[in-house]
Amino acid sequence: MKYDEIKEVYEFIFKSYNKPFLEKHIKKFIELDEYLPYSSTFFCVTNTQSLTFEYVSKNYKSCLGLDPEELKKRGMRYFWSRIHPDDVEPWIQSLNGLMEFTLEKIPISKRGDTNYTWNFRLKNSEGNYVNVVQNTTPLIFGSEGKPIIGLAHYTVLDAGLKMDISASAKILNANNEYETQYFNNFSQKLLQGRISNRERDVIRLLVLNQSSKAISDKLNISSHTVDTHRRNILKKLNISSTGELVGLLKSNKHWL
Repeated sequence: MKYDEIKEVYEFIFKSYNKPFLEKHIKKFIELDEYLPYSSTFFCVTNTQSLTFEYVSKNYKSCLGLDPEELKKRGMRYFWSRIHPDDVEPWIQSLNGLMEFTLEKIPISKRGDTNYTWNFRLKNSEGNYVNVVQNTTPLIFGSEGKPIIGLAHYTVLDAGLKMDISASAKILNANNEYETQYFNNFSQKLLQGRISNRERDVIRLLVLNQSSKAISDKLNISSHTVDTHRRNILKKLNISSTGELVGLLKSNKHWL
């Protein structure tokens, strides 16, 4: 897909018609950025309506070696031009899937409680393609209920790590914990529909070394149900033990 075509598809996915007010949000993020330490994560305030980055945090340069002012000046089209060519098509598909799920399955009243994650490879200042996991929380929605302004966190991972393009949507439950409501992976067997969303939530907590009792408390289900999920997960993946499962997932964290 050519980058001119990306703009057309992206604008179609996020198309809306009103003008969100940004100043108060950006001011708060600038204040926050002054106190954050340098790390492998940077954040931006994204505007899918104008295809711009309203704010780029200081860690952008330390993570990628790129000039944040150039990103703000040239916008999303410049950012897209640095995505690995092999990742562009599945990345667009993942965004479209997330938007379709949002509009069809998430009530407008719950969209502010939704968190989105996807990944791709991005070329840094040295010409190397590093893995980037983007986690976006919508701040302002357009007239059609589409997320327009978002707070996007980007975590930069080692270029040698093999990662498939995937996308997920999580929604806060009554206990103020995120539950997976949507996941799409384009090649990994682990998350090609055989694992349910609830089983995926159990897996995520297992990786955090949570006991069945702790998982049952967090997910508001019985310990017996958690154990049933654990047995089903092992059977579906043809894995002999929870320890093997956790080891597998910790070495492939994008599956979570």
